[in-house]
Amino acid sequence: MHKVTLIPGDGIGPEISAAVRDIFAAAGAPVVWEVHHAGQGGIDRHGDPLPEATLASIMGNRVALKGPLTTQVGEGYRSINVTLRQTLDLYCNLRPVKSLPGVRSRYEGIDLVIFRENTEDLYAGVEHRVGRHAAEAVKIITKEASVRIAQAAFDYAARHGRKRVTAVHKANIMKLSDGLFLASAREVATFNPDIRYDEVIVDNLCMQLVLRPEEYDILLAPNLYGDIISDLCAGLVGGLGVVPGANIGEGGAVFEAVHGTAPDIAGKDAANPAALLLSAVMMLEYLGESGAAARIRAALEAVLAEGRTVTPDLGGSATTTEMTAAIIRKL
Repeated sequence: MHKVTLIPGDGIGPEISAAVRDIFAAAGAPVVWEVHHAGQGGIDRHGDPLPEATLASIMGNRVALKGPLTTQVGEGYRSINVTLRQTLDLYCNLRPVKSLPGVRSRYEGIDLVIFRENTEDLYAGVEHRVGRHAAEAVKIITKEASVRIAQAAFDYAARHGRKRVTAVHKANIMKLSDGLFLASAREVATFNPDIRYDEVIVDNLCMQLVLRPEEYDILLAPNLYGDIISDLCAGLVGGLGVVPGANIGEGGAVFEAVHGTAPDIAGKDAANPAALLLSAVMMLEYLGESGAAARIRAALEAVLAEGRTVTPDLGGSATTTEMTAAIIRKL
């Protein structure tokens, strides 16, 4: 039995977290949940967006599932997502993007995996005011961080039979920082000759992903570019509501829904639980529980393929509760 920290999240987070718990229970998934709070939920209960008890639970269990958290724009407390990644050194942001049956999209047959460096770049948060009317942010790229995210991408490719790793950059302009990222990726590529390695400038990649996304396999990127192209790629398969995410380090992992808190539908039993459920399935695979993971994924895909009992964002009229019950019936 695996003890896992569960952070229900803000907005629709508690509803979709409850759906995941119900489905896991029905599937007999060997998980015991230890519930803690963060974000606005942490402030409401403990006066702290990241309570010490929450952080201690994640560090103790080494695995967490996290619903969406409120991130204030331009003011307020620092992003809890960024804080968790840096505090726990969760250097690898892993985002599989795959077409799902029954989910409408402009594209078919998409099967991409994005490896995003998760701890530095402009997201290191090193910024300051310059006088009254300017501000500066420091872009930090190190060889150590670049090598380990590249190694993670090549290791994944070898384990899963992937054939190509493409490094994303803007080294034509940022020759030192992005140049170091590329040099590090090239160094790792030399030790993996069976996997094709190439490079693409980030703005060109965005165009190519719209024109011919099926050409790409694994995308390897620094933090900022990885964040942007992850959401772009989610749009290729139906949006953030059907894409899972994971933040993985040497000492543990936090799996998360990558969409927002959707406050406009919070409490209305209308939220789509698929993204958080798929993230939880990734968590089961990480824990070595591939059987339970496969059963839950198959049940979800069967419900999506039928298209009769899905939430409004997926083209249906079902509630969260009804979609959850449909997945459980498929189990």
